[in-house]
This record gives sequence, C-alpha cells and structure tokens, in this order.
Amino acid sequence: MPQKLLFVCLGNICRSPAAEGLVRDLCPEVVTDSSGTGAWHVGEPPYGPRQAAARARGTDMSDLRARQFTRDDFDRFDLILVMDHGNRANVEALRPAGDTTEVRLFAEYAGQAGVTEVPDPYYTRDFDGCLDLLEEAAAGLKRAL
Repeated sequence: MPQKLLFVCLGNICRSPAAEGLVRDLCPEVVTDSSGTGAWHVGEPPYGPRQAAARARGTDMSDLRARQFTRDDFDRFDLILVMDHGNRANVEALRPAGDTTEVRLFAEYAGQAGVTEVPDPYYTRDFDGCLDLLEEAAAGLKRAL
C-alpha cells in the first residue's frame, strides 16, 4: 500500500500546497494531501504568486484547494510533514490520545545543517528561495521513502 503523506502549513496556500505538488510530481506512487492549521483560506486555490513560481519550474498545483487540518488527519495519513515549529505545535495540540502517527519537520529532509523550518513566502516574498528548499526536502523525502 502506498504511503499517505500530509503536508501542513499555516493557511494552506503557499508552503504545503507547493510541497504537495512537488512530491506528487516526484513520487506519483505516494498519496499526498495538504492542509493548514488555520481556516482563513479554506476552499481557496494556492496563492497566485506561489502558483506562478511553481509553474515556472514545471509544477502545477492549480487543482489544489485549501482545507484546515483536523484530528481525523491522524487516522488518514501515515506521516504528517509540517513546515515550521508553530505548525507542529498546532498539529500536536489536536493529536488524539494514544495516536502514534509520526509528525516531522519537512525541511529536515533537505539535509541542510541547522535548517528545520520552511520560511513562509507569503510574508518573506521569497517564493523561489522557498521552492529551492522544498525541492531539496522533496528529494530527501523520496530517498527516505
């Protein structure tokens, strides 16, 4: 059975949909989804500048729509990959008692010393730098799978 991976960021319009798009292109045998810890953008497509930067590199994520992370995601996914420590804390706060689903920082798969978080390009405006890190993490994840 294929791995089921969930990528999580704050609003599910920049980092997590980009990670999902990159990994589903790189590992089509893996089931992917993404979500946000907040509900501000539920139902919206990924942020326009994020889509444009990803599309320039050959990744189309226009079909994705934002949704909010829920407790049920612990049952639905084998591995939950968060973009930063705040996302991790928000996800862990919803963990059902006794659940053992692994939650990891996605940036750690990039293998860059000291890098544990993916900076949010919605605020930094560095869409390409974020994609560089996400691509490295996606490649590292593929090797780990």
